[in-house]
Amino acid sequence: MEPALQLKNITVQYGGFTALDHVDLNIERHTTLGLVGESGSGKSTLARVIAGLIAPDEGEIGLGSQPLKKKRSREQHKNVQMIFQNPDASLNPKHSIRQILSEALLFHRIVERRQVEQRCKELLERVHIEEGALDRYPYEFSGGQRQRIAIARALSVEPSLLIADEPTSALDVSVQRSVLELFHTLKEELNLTMLFISHDLGVIHAISDNVAVMRQGRVIEVNSKSKFFVRPETDYSRELLSAVPRIPTSSRSGGSYEQRI
Repeated sequence: MEPALQLKNITVQYGGFTALDHVDLNIERHTTLGLVGESGSGKSTLARVIAGLIAPDEGEIGLGSQPLKKKRSREQHKNVQMIFQNPDASLNPKHSIRQILSEALLFHRIVERRQVEQRCKELLERVHIEEGALDRYPYEFSGGQRQRIAIARALSVEPSLLIADEPTSALDVSVQRSVLELFHTLKEELNLTMLFISHDLGVIHAISDNVAVMRQGRVIEVNSKSKFFVRPETDYSRELLSAVPRIPTSSRSGGSYEQRI
């Protein structure tokens, strides 16, 4: 089966600094690839390249059978949606939740205007926010609730690929766990294809099917989750894991751990 996303030779340079160095990477359909690496390794830059926010200096990006050009069409923008660490990056503080969701639905012609209200309610229900929230504004919600609304906004246009860039790192532990549970449920119900970026290996274990490791702008290992956490291929991956003496016992929880073997 053709991968959902294919990256070939992706290179990004800022002045004399190479942020991404000939990156090759595939994401299979209906799977979640967890992307890990230390700060400055290039994870967020890669996410922004895939989302079309940064144009690579070299390389090719394919979404399914379609190449993604530097200047993307409306449909191509729709098909790759991104959830940021800070939900305020995608939630206009001057717009109500109704406006935020409606604009996306209408701009990308997901439903007819007469169906927008019902679709907005369904989106909020999917992320466990009451429909009465539609006429409220982002500042009226907690950080965890705003992140749920940002997830609803990203899902509203029915993307082919969802990118989540450290979406739980700013949340406290209990809220983080509930948001991870939501991602897991959405993944199963909607057959999502996701790139999930985190520095937290517990989070990566909880949500991912496969794991990719970045270091100094390069992808140095790609492996199944089960193999990565038991028998990583590179010394750097082993160093990352050595700093985490325990891993989650359940793929649905980032908080319950057992000794790594």
